[in-house]
Amino acid sequence: MEKSWLGSYEAGVPHELDLPALPTLVELFDAAVAEYAVQPAFLNLGHALSYSELERQSAAFGACLQQRFGLTKGERIAIMLPNVLQYPVVLFGVLRAGMVVVNVNPLYTVRELHHQLKDSGATAIVVLANFAQTVERAIAGTEVRHVIVTELADLLPWPKRALVNLVVRRVKKLVPPYVLPDALSLRALLREGAGLTFRPASVTRDDVAFLQYTGGTTGVAKGAVLTHGNMGANLMQATAWLGQRVKPGRERIVTALPLYHIFALTANCLTFLRLGALNMLITNPRDLPAFIKEIATARFTVITGVNTLYNALLNHPDFAKVDCSALWLSLGGGMAVQRTVAERWQRATGCMLLEAYGLTETSPAVTINPLDLREFNGSIGLPLPSTEISIRDVDGNEVPSGQRGELYVRGPQVMQGYWRRPDETAAVLSADGWLRTGDVATVDDAGFVRIVDRMKDMIDVSGFNVYPNEIEEVVAMHPAVREVAAIGVPDGHSGEVVKLFVVCREPGLTTEELLRHCRENLTKYKVPKHVEFREELPKTNVGKILRRALRDEASG
Repeated sequence: MEKSWLGSYEAGVPHELDLPALPTLVELFDAAVAEYAVQPAFLNLGHALSYSELERQSAAFGACLQQRFGLTKGERIAIMLPNVLQYPVVLFGVLRAGMVVVNVNPLYTVRELHHQLKDSGATAIVVLANFAQTVERAIAGTEVRHVIVTELADLLPWPKRALVNLVVRRVKKLVPPYVLPDALSLRALLREGAGLTFRPASVTRDDVAFLQYTGGTTGVAKGAVLTHGNMGANLMQATAWLGQRVKPGRERIVTALPLYHIFALTANCLTFLRLGALNMLITNPRDLPAFIKEIATARFTVITGVNTLYNALLNHPDFAKVDCSALWLSLGGGMAVQRTVAERWQRATGCMLLEAYGLTETSPAVTINPLDLREFNGSIGLPLPSTEISIRDVDGNEVPSGQRGELYVRGPQVMQGYWRRPDETAAVLSADGWLRTGDVATVDDAGFVRIVDRMKDMIDVSGFNVYPNEIEEVVAMHPAVREVAAIGVPDGHSGEVVKLFVVCREPGLTTEELLRHCRENLTKYKVPKHVEFREELPKTNVGKILRRALRDEASG
């Protein structure tokens, strides 16, 4: 495909990166520590870790992995932590020791955790005490030999550490009882590791950095194999895109999405760490009053999130009190950003909500909108430097500009494949490096990409393709709608019809009124046939609405 998008790049953004010169994540970490040693790197629960403290503590953890446990380069270490200070300490300890990070969602069930531990072959796991009961029940039959437990406030100073941990355990009773007699305390290990000699591993761009699991909502979760080269390339692609607008050493980024998710991992934790930023870790963004109170006077400069997060903030009365005067970058990804949310966000904060697009399999960023965009354009932006895209039909043939087809991606950020799953790798990744995304997209003459929908979510109404994103976009325009999901349900006459699940912003909205709004904005076969009002919609750990869960309910 002709790279028409290069003509739409902002001035100064390179078309290609010097790929042979790209550093590893360890080299990027070392450079950040050397440049920003005394500055705060991560802030959580009112306490900050400086870059130099992060270096010392991650070295102590790495030394324990090497000497206390006898683990070697390439071993897989599972991290089952929310956004707390312990996460970056463990993360960089693992990476600097040449081992592989296996990020785990702390909300996993026993079944889900057991699968991921067994599939990855992880030999150690670090877990927050709140979720240790799940580990207890899941590790039988896996290769896990070392369990390391930490409590929420373990890296806070005394006496706040003791007080917070006491409240969490005894007052709020958020730590279910567990029996792990051989488990070790992370806090104790860090003290022990401080007296050991850390031996940084020799790491190359070809070494695996992450087994990042994906696909759990569409089948058995698979580990995307992401190397230091994949992740480092995506980090440098994002840095090149930010260009001269970013102020190294002066940015404050709100990190409400979990760091174990690829979006926040690369964008917040890695990219902005290299830029000397302060990551403000939000442990529980679902507690909106506490979240808003934490950022209200922080004068943050950057925020990342999914559409539902921005929507929730906008709909909370306290958000009007938040000081957004320093905010210059709001980045949306993980799911489609709706026009109504983007326009409300811009009015409320004075900052554009830029939509980006990526996949776990692409480390994750593929496209992003230009930073000089002045109004929401409904696109996911332009391919990043050194990234190729192609829009193809069902036979793999490229379609003309403006036509719909499956989005294919090729670039240095594309994964090596799925861990120990050659057949599934071959189904999505060609020998010459093209990744099938499973997303239906179009590209216009200026190179802007628009996602129509996921191929698997498409609804077939009497032979016509109906895309849930379009339906949801229209329904979200109604002022009484807070959230919406559209799915296809069986119909004896037309094969499938559209069903809506709606959460209202205010009471009183009727099915008749909502369908009248749809008829005014959609052609007849796209108009929903069923509407169900709900108090809330099922979501993933990062807040993405789970259409599959709704389909399963409807078919059950």
